[in-house]
Amino acid sequence: MQFPSPVSAKWIANFINAEIAGNENSFATGINEIHEVSDGDIVFVDHPKYYDACLNSAATFIIINKKTEAPTGKTLFITDEPFESYSKIIRHFRPFMPSVKMISDTAVTGKNTIIMQNVFLGNHVVIGDNCIIHPNVSIYDYTVIGNNVEIHSGTVIGSDAFYLNGKKNRQVWYKKMPSCGNVIIEDDVEIGANCTIDRGVSSETRIGTGSKFDNLVHIGHEVVIGKNCILAAQVGIAGGTTLGDGVTLWGQVGVNKTITIGDNAVVMGQAGITSSIEGNKTYWGTPIQEFFSKRKELVLIKRLPEIWEKVKGLK
Repeated sequence: MQFPSPVSAKWIANFINAEIAGNENSFATGINEIHEVSDGDIVFVDHPKYYDACLNSAATFIIINKKTEAPTGKTLFITDEPFESYSKIIRHFRPFMPSVKMISDTAVTGKNTIIMQNVFLGNHVVIGDNCIIHPNVSIYDYTVIGNNVEIHSGTVIGSDAFYLNGKKNRQVWYKKMPSCGNVIIEDDVEIGANCTIDRGVSSETRIGTGSKFDNLVHIGHEVVIGKNCILAAQVGIAGGTTLGDGVTLWGQVGVNKTITIGDNAVVMGQAGITSSIEGNKTYWGTPIQEFFSKRKELVLIKRLPEIWEKVKGLK
C-alpha cells in the first residue's frame, strides 16, 4: 500500500512509540510485506529466522524487535511488538470504513454497465464499460474492474486475505494481519458463480485480460493470474502465486503458495501443485508430474498383479 503522501520517519517512530536507528530524516512512501517491498516501503519482522532477510531486503524502513545497527541507507524502528506496530500503521492509513449503502457513493461504474439486484459495491470501487454484475455479487473496497467483464451470482471480490501472525506465547495464537491491498480485474474477464477472490495483504491480487473462471474458484491474496487463463470448478490457489499467460487448470486443482506456473501449462483435474512448474507442458497427479510419465506409472501399477503372477510362474 502506498501512503497518500510521504511520511517522515520521526512521525512514524512517535506514532508507534519506537526507538529509531539509522536515518532519522528519511520519508516512507508505503508499507508492504517482505516479498512485495520496494524502495521507500516499511516492513516488519518479529522472528530471528527472518531478521537477515528483512534487513537485506529492498525495504527502506524496518520495524524490528531487536536492537541492531541499521544497514546503510535504512531506518529501523525498534519496538517489542512489531506486528502490532505494523497493524497500527495500516489501520491509520487504511481504516475500515463501513458503507451504509448497497452501492457506495464513492463507487464508479462505466458506460453500458449493468448492475443487477442485491449487488454490493464498496467504497472506491471502479468498474469499467460494458460490464455485467449479476445478482448477489459483493465487491469490496478499492476493487478495480476493467471493461467487458462479467461476474456471476454469489461471487465475492476483495474479501480479506487469510494471512495470520502466529505466536503460541499469547492467549490468541493467531492474529489476522489487516489487509490494505486490493483486487484488479483486467478487461474481458468472466468470473463464474460463487467464486472468491481475496485482496492483497498489502499489494494487489490481479486477474489478467481474457481469463475465464468456472464456478467455485478460490484465489488467494496477491495471486497474479496471467492473460487468457482457464480455471475450472473448485480450483484453489494459495497466496502469492503467479500464473503465466495461457495457463489451464482443470477441476479441483490445488496450488501451493508463492510458486510460479509457466506460460501455457495445462494441469489435469485433481492435481496438487506443490512447487513451481515449467510452461508449455501438461501435468497430472499429486505431487505433480508430467502427464505422460504419470500415466505410464499408473498403467504399470495396474499391471503389477499380472507381472507378479508371471514372476511366480518362473520360479
